Amino acid sequence: MENSPAKGYLCVVVAAVLWASSGTAGKALFGRGITPFDVVQVRLTVSALLLALIFSLRFRNLFRIRKIDIGYFFLLGGLAMCLVQITYFYAISKIQVAAAIFLQYLSPVMVAFFSICFWRERLTVAKVLSLVLSIAGCFLIAGGYDLDLLKMNRAGILSGLCSALCFATYTLSAERGMHRYSPWTVLFYSLSFAALSMNIFYQPLKYLWAGYTSIEWVWLIYISVMGTLIPFGLFFVGVNHIRSTRAVITATLEPISAGFIAYLFLREALAPFQILGGALVLGAIVLLQFRQKQDELAPALIRARKLDGYKSQ
Repeated sequence: MENSPAKGYLCVVVAAVLWASSGTAGKALFGRGITPFDVVQVRLTVSALLLALIFSLRFRNLFRIRKIDIGYFFLLGGLAMCLVQITYFYAISKIQVAAAIFLQYLSPVMVAFFSICFWRERLTVAKVLSLVLSIAGCFLIAGGYDLDLLKMNRAGILSGLCSALCFATYTLSAERGMHRYSPWTVLFYSLSFAALSMNIFYQPLKYLWAGYTSIEWVWLIYISVMGTLIPFGLFFVGVNHIRSTRAVITATLEPISAGFIAYLFLREALAPFQILGGALVLGAIVLLQFRQKQDELAPALIRARKLDGYKSQ
């Protein structure tokens, strides 16, 4: 299949907007008395069931995994993904939607510095600068300049930071699985084991007797389909056309979109310093990804120069 950059960018942009809209939809449901745990339970369960149905109809080979990897998928989904979802929506329930998503976007920086500490990746000026930018951005997003705001949002801020840490852990762990399986297989089993955990440890099958209204079910299904399955699919298609580095940078449109959507529908507005903090976090991500791209290209350029040297001799 021929790569189409325009198609790739369009897919990632739509995915980012859909992810952002699901956060706003979740915040609207919290205002109706539905808890973050309720939203996570339904989102994971519906997403896993729909993906199982799609696999059964068209892609049965994607179900296949080795028995030895069942424990790995249980930890990846039942623990890591479950915690990502809970901390993400809990943060949204306590602070502005955009601020919560900005905090979760600290995860690429956490991944980079985990790699430096434990995988012996080289520490560069760009990586140090990105750390400084991300910490400063986090301080501003959290409202650290306003002691009253900081105190009021403490639970949400801590949950947002935990979400970033959990998402970084999930990303690093999922990478191992994608060395052996399709991303869709990893996603399916992550969702399935996460849904299993939520239906065992949090009021099993609560959605069957909770008495949600038709409007609430519409938003819950929207979050499950338009905020999970479709954007993940679009993102994977985008990666095939523009590669992961450009896709990750393009996906930083998500918190910006979240701020705009939340303002339109929930009248949530970020303070100027919080907007500046978000810009610093996005700057840190772009700097990290750009540096990674340069690091990937450097060996290829060296090999090309050596080859040119041999040809000229």
